[in-house]
Amino acid sequence: MNKIRLLLPIVLSGFLLTACNQKTEESSSSSTSQTKTSSSEPVGKPVHIDPALAKKGEALYNQNCVFCHQADAIGKPGFAPSLTNKEFLSVASNKFLMGTIRDGRPGTGMPPFSHLGRKQVEAIVAYLRSHGNISDISASVDAQPESHGDPRLGKIWFDQICSTCHGPNGDGYSAGSTGTAIGKAGFLNKATDGFIRFTIVNGRSNTRMLGFKGPAAMANLTDSEIEDIIAYLRTVPSKS
Repeated sequence: MNKIRLLLPIVLSGFLLTACNQKTEESSSSSTSQTKTSSSEPVGKPVHIDPALAKKGEALYNQNCVFCHQADAIGKPGFAPSLTNKEFLSVASNKFLMGTIRDGRPGTGMPPFSHLGRKQVEAIVAYLRSHGNISDISASVDAQPESHGDPRLGKIWFDQICSTCHGPNGDGYSAGSTGTAIGKAGFLNKATDGFIRFTIVNGRSNTRMLGFKGPAAMANLTDSEIEDIIAYLRTVPSKS
């Protein structure tokens, strides 16, 4: 009996320690799960526009850009993309926009506008930004990890799904396609893997670029298939 009395507190202590450890592990697992979930969603920030700068940018846009990108930069399928699409503006950084305006897109109908100088290009970007109505998530998206997909599998998915709009090797309008030239160096050297990933997943509303993930998408691609497509894009022949 005395031995039983001595062992009882030890056994109870063991049960208590086990329960505490289980709670700690569950709490840790829950915390890790929440971190993964929150990190998968791009974090945005409000966009602040200088109205005077945007007004100046509108005048510059009408002098230099309206002929291709149309009034209010809504674009024209098969000719020039929309620059005021809300998803595009949310994911395109100022660096991306300014670099594209400055350098153009070699091999496409987009010429360089470096002659405008930095200040005027900034004004055009401010004008484009003034059309946005959702947060700027570009920093969060650009910070996403690079793709480590299989380009050989990516070519299969690209040829079956993406080339119907973007053309063979992503040549875009020059190949008579309705989609932009996503296989050219002018795009790939400026777009991060996060930028491409977000666009494939979410698409762009009011354009022919629909999302490719989820049961309501044009094609419910898996995460690995999307990574394969990104990896292939980084190697396409027309990139040079």
